[in-house]
Amino acid sequence: MKPLKILHTESSCGWGGQEIRILTEIRGTLHRGHSVILITPAQSNIAREARKSGISTVCMDIEKKGFRGLWALRSWLKTNHVDVINTHSSTDSWLAALACATLRNPPAIVRTRHISSPIPNNFASRWLYQRATALTATTGERLREQLIGKMALQPNRVQSVPTGIDLSRYKPLDDAARHAARKRFFGTKTDIFVVGIVATLRSWKGHTYLLDAIESLPDDVHCLIVGDGPQAAALQQKIDADGLSARVSMTGNLDDVEIALNAFDCFVLPSYANEGVPQALMQAMACGLAVIATPVGSVDEIVAHDETGLMVPFKDSAAIAAAITQLRSDDALRTRLCAGALARAQSRFSDAIMVDKMTALFARAAQRTATI
Repeated sequence: MKPLKILHTESSCGWGGQEIRILTEIRGTLHRGHSVILITPAQSNIAREARKSGISTVCMDIEKKGFRGLWALRSWLKTNHVDVINTHSSTDSWLAALACATLRNPPAIVRTRHISSPIPNNFASRWLYQRATALTATTGERLREQLIGKMALQPNRVQSVPTGIDLSRYKPLDDAARHAARKRFFGTKTDIFVVGIVATLRSWKGHTYLLDAIESLPDDVHCLIVGDGPQAAALQQKIDADGLSARVSMTGNLDDVEIALNAFDCFVLPSYANEGVPQALMQAMACGLAVIATPVGSVDEIVAHDETGLMVPFKDSAAIAAAITQLRSDDALRTRLCAGALARAQSRFSDAIMVDKMTALFARAAQRTATI
């Protein structure tokens, strides 16, 4: 493949699976010999992490929709040639689309749709997806079907490219390393069953339903919440008010999430909205964990009930508690689900697969071809 010049734009200043995917994708395309630049706000978390990885980063005021960001992006594109722009959030997608609409021979736009939040069915949105964007990538097949139906897109202009993870990092550890992980987070407590969640602390991730489930379970069931976000203070207040402080711990963000995952006995992600294919769920499965999840977004594309995990209704604490009890009391079931989750992760979740598919999509967009 001819080397491409690729620009990624990300207006979000947060930190989560979307930003981690972008950086993973950039590192993979750089490794394949392509040129990659990231444009993002100076204060964004992804800017900080990109610099740590040596990724070429241009800081620009694109956090909000407005003329200032639009003019800055247009000016940059006018003087810097790229073959394709990969946009990620709503704001930078609109700014890139409008900037390109005012340029002669603009680069092609590939819009990655990461989550399943509703899209307004209006003229502006249809223009963005049908005319301004050359091709669209989604993180799951359900999201692809949503776009085809909602935006009346031709099926060959939308491709599902599930997020990939580093399987050399996310993997089961040996017994000694796992024991050290549990000691790090739980000290001398040994006879406990650990339920874990790794997720940005947003309301729709469903942490409150998990806490209600934990409250109803025996005292030897403990919970570790990994991540940070806007709901941090509210969750800590709930933990204190419900008398769970001795059984529930919050770590904030961790640089070595894989260590925390190996300290869990099972992983729970009780989301009720806005999911694509959650990266943390894939990471947990790659670490050989039995998982409990809800049927939102494209979650059911990786979690098959009673094969790679247990599916429960969303916003249902009793169902979460029942599933945790089932895994805690049935060692054979938990062992079988752990093996199923690990096998699926090793065969489908490689970041190399994701990068290969996205690179091919970029090349197709740059060539203005019409068939996937």
